[in-house]
Amino acid sequence: MAKFLLAGGGTAGHVNPLLATAEELISRGHDVAVLGTAEGLEAELIPRAGLQMFVVPRVPFPRRPSISAVRFPFRLRAAVRAATRAIDAIDADAVVGFGGYVSTPAYLAARRRRVPVVVHEGNAKPGLANRLGARRAAAVAVTFKGTPLPGAIHTGLPLRRAITDLAARLSDPVAGPDARRVARAAWGWPEDAPTLLVTGGSTGAASLNSAVAEAIETLVAHGVHVLHITGRGKADGAERAWGNLPARMRGQYVVREYVHDMDTAFAVADAVVCRAGAGMVCEVTALGIPAVYVPLPHGNGEQALNAREAVEAGAAHILNDADLTPTSLELTAEPLVLDRKVQEFARAAAAGVGIVDGAARVASVVEGVAA
Repeated sequence: MAKFLLAGGGTAGHVNPLLATAEELISRGHDVAVLGTAEGLEAELIPRAGLQMFVVPRVPFPRRPSISAVRFPFRLRAAVRAATRAIDAIDADAVVGFGGYVSTPAYLAARRRRVPVVVHEGNAKPGLANRLGARRAAAVAVTFKGTPLPGAIHTGLPLRRAITDLAARLSDPVAGPDARRVARAAWGWPEDAPTLLVTGGSTGAASLNSAVAEAIETLVAHGVHVLHITGRGKADGAERAWGNLPARMRGQYVVREYVHDMDTAFAVADAVVCRAGAGMVCEVTALGIPAVYVPLPHGNGEQALNAREAVEAGAAHILNDADLTPTSLELTAEPLVLDRKVQEFARAAAAGVGIVDGAARVASVVEGVAA
């Protein structure tokens, strides 16, 4: 049995793979604690998972000259001291970082204590913390092939257990169709309803919402059933579009601001239209669902890179946000839903590139470092 300190937080993209890895390590008999901030998503999710969390100050890297930049060295030293105390408190055999503000002080504290470091990078384009941590890491694991970090091992993304369980059911020739029938019944649809899931994530995506609302009459007229998750507070346009549909068609369009049971949403889908965050790309691909990815139009271009492997394999299409219109959405998404040959090809391609056991792969890398 070994003791591991997992560091990561701020967003679901860091916290969810951390939690999946923690669950896998604990199932193998190891002790796990977490290093996080009081402000990030981890402050809620880590205690809910029953894990011990040590808090470090949130220390963003300064991007330009400012008072924050002057204070940065002092704040970083305080964060490193807090991370060092956490390492000492559990007598950690290794530190595992998932990126974000928490990881840099964790890597520096581990170096101070001569504790080996494992870096896991979730995106195809690595962040600054993991670029620095990878330079002296004992092992580096990456989600996507070709991620430019030295000595990288391709493990895929550690996925939450609900997704891996659903992936197993959907890939089964008997259980898969049953799961889809049950999911469609839960949304009030026939078992053979061609279904499109649209989601911009928990915060929503205005461009996706607008394009779907404008395209919905054509989509449902062609027989497509649409589950549209708009994001909290962003359902007005979709609800107006629902109200403008002929009464006989409204049952084909379900609008929700947020869905707690995303497993049922995924199970119902013949295809998905969504952003291309690493978590979404990896979950959709592992589930074998064809996709249309609309990468964020800002940032460092990482979302388009996240989707590249799935697109090159034929499992998905990229639709740039600037090119997203009701017509382009309809022309790109409809064949994945209505054309069985196109859909089956894309599903097979997704199965070829999707990694379901990322958590087990990362856990094995971590165990190897601590051995």
